[in-house]
Amino acid sequence: MIIAIHSRDVTAEEALAEALGREISMAEGLTTEPGGTVVAHSNRLDHYTDAGETWSSATWADHLADPSLEHPLASGPDGDRRAILHVTAHMHPLDRELSHAEWSEIGYRIARVAGIAPPGDDQACQWIAVQAQPGRLDVIANLIRLDGTWSAPPRRLLQTLVAEARKIEADLLLHSSHRQDSARQDPMTGLEHVVAPRVPTATGPLAGILRQLAAEQSGPIAAVRQLVEEVGRQAASLPGDQTDAAARDLFWAARRLYGLQEQLGEIASRLQPPAPPAALAPARPVQAPAASRVAAR
Repeated sequence: MIIAIHSRDVTAEEALAEALGREISMAEGLTTEPGGTVVAHSNRLDHYTDAGETWSSATWADHLADPSLEHPLASGPDGDRRAILHVTAHMHPLDRELSHAEWSEIGYRIARVAGIAPPGDDQACQWIAVQAQPGRLDVIANLIRLDGTWSAPPRRLLQTLVAEARKIEADLLLHSSHRQDSARQDPMTGLEHVVAPRVPTATGPLAGILRQLAAEQSGPIAAVRQLVEEVGRQAASLPGDQTDAAARDLFWAARRLYGLQEQLGEIASRLQPPAPPAALAPARPVQAPAASRVAAR
């Protein structure tokens, strides 16, 4: 998986058109249903749509740009108003065909590590993940949060996303596009270190089970966490101090469930069969200079 971060923009039209591979329009509908183009999205989307309603690609672009219009004074630390973030994940050419749930999982994980969708945050950014072209996923977000503040992505955003891509590849059994991990040059010896493939061990199946439990959006714990978050949102919308307190407790419970998912994921990583030590490839013979060869005759 190769991660690309595009230049930020003030509108989402160009980013969405690039994700779709065609111009946006009012005539083309993009659905969130299984098999649809929008495979993941921010958790408050149901506040903006009616049941069964299908938005056009142009409406999606407007939705992503709305926070910029609603909060005209919001800007980044350097005063930059370009709030549309566009991240593309390119799959390896040899990867298998992914299911809708797997594309959704990748979209949610990219959004989380990019800082635009913190778990349990009801005022997070508006974003969508679009899967419209083969072997490609696009995450488009507005960095202005619903509370009018500017989201703070990690300082080393690309490195953070690349590290998450490596974890996704391991969890979903995808090919790695990270060539530096398979062959690297040692400047001290001039020898090439070749990393052999992992050898299956008895702990491999246990790691697989834990990864399924820890799946951020498609696992059983995720289903419980999402239900708790939804009940918390409903409680927060009701009047009364008791419902406010209940909503806060529910959001904290959702955060603890997310912490459990992370802990299970870390345990799965420890149980994953370790990579064998790097072997040294034979060094190429060094040809003697021409003058030396003549002198030796």
